[in-house]
Amino acid sequence: MGTMRALASCGLTDQASSASIYRATAMLNADSRHPSKLSVSTGTTDDGQKLNSTGPAIMIPGIGADGSLFSIEKIEAHRRDIHHLAISIFLFSGDELLIQRRAMSKYHCGGLWANTCCTHPHFGEDIVAAAHRRLNEELGLKADLKQRRVVEYAADVGNGLHERERVHMFTAQVDKDRLIANLNPDEVSDIKWMSADQLMEDVTVNPQQYTPWFRIYLDRYPGLVF
Repeated sequence: MGTMRALASCGLTDQASSASIYRATAMLNADSRHPSKLSVSTGTTDDGQKLNSTGPAIMIPGIGADGSLFSIEKIEAHRRDIHHLAISIFLFSGDELLIQRRAMSKYHCGGLWANTCCTHPHFGEDIVAAAHRRLNEELGLKADLKQRRVVEYAADVGNGLHERERVHMFTAQVDKDRLIANLNPDEVSDIKWMSADQLMEDVTVNPQQYTPWFRIYLDRYPGLVF
């Protein structure tokens, strides 16, 4: 099996300019082009978990059939299986990947293990800035993130929610012995370092302990070599 180091050292794909294209598209597309998709979700999931919060609605970039971007509330996008932009971050120390266990209170996949950090950019937010922002918000970390592939996947994440994402991948090499994480308990309950071999073995034995998208990444790119 290839090592995780290869992911951290690989170059940009032919979508290297996608972040700048995204910024321009977001500025050009007014919300009024998709009026039926500008709603704020409330209520509960099938198991009674609350989906709304007392804070402001989080608006993320949905992707229209023509490729244009429009603003949609985050939970609504997942309820309605709307194609949208997302970010996945992978921090490596040598060949080991830092993975996180999602907080039990998360609106889906609570308590499951995933890659270092996953998020959505705010509508109109720079993709790179969003990656740095969320890494700090969830784990209290800063890193020299490098943009890698842009990948597509779809998954049922339970409770009537779906992920249908165009994911911008970011990686960084860090020294785990010098890394001091400050976990946001509303987002992350635990972290640990695992090699690609360890991950593949554990996901095979305990797939129910990992998020659907992380299992897709491992299946699609064995060893996380993109």
